[in-house]
Amino acid sequence: MDNFRLHTSMISDFSGFSKPFDDARYVVLGVPYDHTSTYRSGSRFAPRAIREASLNIETYDMRTGVDIEKVPIHDAGDLHIVDDVEETLRRLSAVTKDILSAKKVPVCIGGEHTITFGIVRSLQRPVGVVSFDAHGDLRDEYGGGKFSHATVLRRISEVVGPSGIFVCGLRAICDEEQEFIQANGIQHLTPWALRDMGLKKAVEQLKAFAKNFANLYVTIDADALDPAFAPGIANPEFNGLTPDELLTLASAVVDNRLIGFDLVEVCPGYDTGVTAAAAVRIIFEVIAKAEKARRP
Repeated sequence: MDNFRLHTSMISDFSGFSKPFDDARYVVLGVPYDHTSTYRSGSRFAPRAIREASLNIETYDMRTGVDIEKVPIHDAGDLHIVDDVEETLRRLSAVTKDILSAKKVPVCIGGEHTITFGIVRSLQRPVGVVSFDAHGDLRDEYGGGKFSHATVLRRISEVVGPSGIFVCGLRAICDEEQEFIQANGIQHLTPWALRDMGLKKAVEQLKAFAKNFANLYVTIDADALDPAFAPGIANPEFNGLTPDELLTLASAVVDNRLIGFDLVEVCPGYDTGVTAAAAVRIIFEVIAKAEKARRP
């Protein structure tokens, strides 16, 4: 656990019911990094804002009947980040490995979406990655670099393979990304395709992807939601998912194979707290669904 102690702070209060690390099943880690953000920065403030919101939101989850207050969660504080993206990702990978080696589920709160690569490359493979995102994040380079919020899924595809990715809520890409999607058969679901087929069939499509993997990782970019529901985000895109669509789809792949998940790209400075509150509800529901699946 040397990396865990070296690279994290111990300021922690997620949900107000943090358990000791050894007693926990889920470990919350804040990653306040947004150095490659290009439109609206500020996701570095999200871990604090989400923690604050979590203290004021009911912990009982009506979908699952699980009370978060009774779930063994440990808040490990925030990762010590630096300006250099590769060093920050290295530290995150090291801490993630410590959490996984202790047989616990990492729950990471960004920060920008780049952080997901640092987590995924530490996971046991094969692993299926379900990404909720308005954007492809499949550019090979962006701003002259290989590691950014716009390249993160491309880097992840190099680790898990293109067949190991499913993108939900996709609706904003460039020509390069469209070509990569077509050439590599990246599975994805747009909001309009979801509404044409209906939520039930969309769930079936996602489950068909997930059944191919012994381990599953879920990454949720808050911009998967329509900005009407989540205005405090880094890169808002019109015509997104509703909260019910996102939660229903995420619930479809959250079971006892969940090896970890993250929620990223909340920018609390751009609204009055509604997006941080939405983030808390999403995190609570994902943990509740995972916990219910693990119970006899």
